[in-house]
Amino acid sequence: VSTNEEETLLPHTLNATDSNGTEALNATAKFVATPEGTALAYGSLVFMALLPIFFGALRSVTCSKSKVTSSGRCPNRPRSDMPETITSRDAARFPIIASCTLFGLYLFFKVFSQEYINLLLSVYFFALGVLALSHTMSPLMTKVFPASFPNKQYQLLFTQGTGESKEEIVNYEFDTKNLVCLLISSVVGVWYLLKKHWIANNLFGLAFALNGVELLHLNNVSTGCILLGGLFVYDVFWVFGTNVMVTVAKSFEAPIKLVFPQDLLEKGLEASNFAMLGLGDIVIPGIFIALLLRFDVSLKKNSRTYFYSSFLAYIFGLGLTIFVMHTFKHAQPALLYLVPACVGFPVIVALFKGELTEMFR
Repeated sequence: VSTNEEETLLPHTLNATDSNGTEALNATAKFVATPEGTALAYGSLVFMALLPIFFGALRSVTCSKSKVTSSGRCPNRPRSDMPETITSRDAARFPIIASCTLFGLYLFFKVFSQEYINLLLSVYFFALGVLALSHTMSPLMTKVFPASFPNKQYQLLFTQGTGESKEEIVNYEFDTKNLVCLLISSVVGVWYLLKKHWIANNLFGLAFALNGVELLHLNNVSTGCILLGGLFVYDVFWVFGTNVMVTVAKSFEAPIKLVFPQDLLEKGLEASNFAMLGLGDIVIPGIFIALLLRFDVSLKKNSRTYFYSSFLAYIFGLGLTIFVMHTFKHAQPALLYLVPACVGFPVIVALFKGELTEMFR
């Protein structure tokens, strides 16, 4: 995850937009969602947010359970699929880097034409989205294809230098099933590039979120607390202190947020008035929840107490965000509610079980 600039859940009074993403010109033109449409949109956002957290956390355990070879790779996994470990130093710097990136994007949208910026970003996220969706689909394809399927192995290798000074630049291993996944993902990518349809956006967004939860690993609970605490302050400042977060979230036409139309019941799949949830509000708590699942596994007690407590805490925090947002009709920094819930619930459980020191160690 590069930034969390879109970590905002926008109420229907703030994101009544037309199909081109431009705001309504006056209050009378704004779409007023029905209670049924609002409930469907918010419920769908919560459900979609839970999917990458749950399955990403389960997939994050796979490499941890496998015995890592001397080359630093997990068996049967290419180098590109290896997790990145976030240290306490990375966690401390992340809010600063995210703030600089967010403000930079804000200035870009103010100075340059939004149309050209989004065109460039669309091409960039098309490539990333195809790769992310392909990686997400790969385990499913392994189960779908019959054992008799001719699955050939391939390797893409780029090196620099010769002899003893030869250095690997790219070493990617893949097979026929991966190529099929890439083809299907490319079709979705072209659909997104040409139509910017909200379903294609969500397919890419879910893939990004699942890959983030699966492949970004916190090295310990203390690092997780530093990361979540820093981004808690970051989120609150940029949403309540300025209009930067909301402006970027509404201008940024890229699959960095999950969206769901509030007018789906009236207009069907061509609906265009969306509620939205930034991927940062999924991935950041998600990697902490995934860490707690790996901690559960390490205890070898055949229990998932910390995972389920943090998972329920996430549901509670996101539900509270939606309630406050809907009550006050103002965009909310979701991490304001998610961070205390996702950190507080497991800590309380650890205190009752007498495992607090062990969890932080």
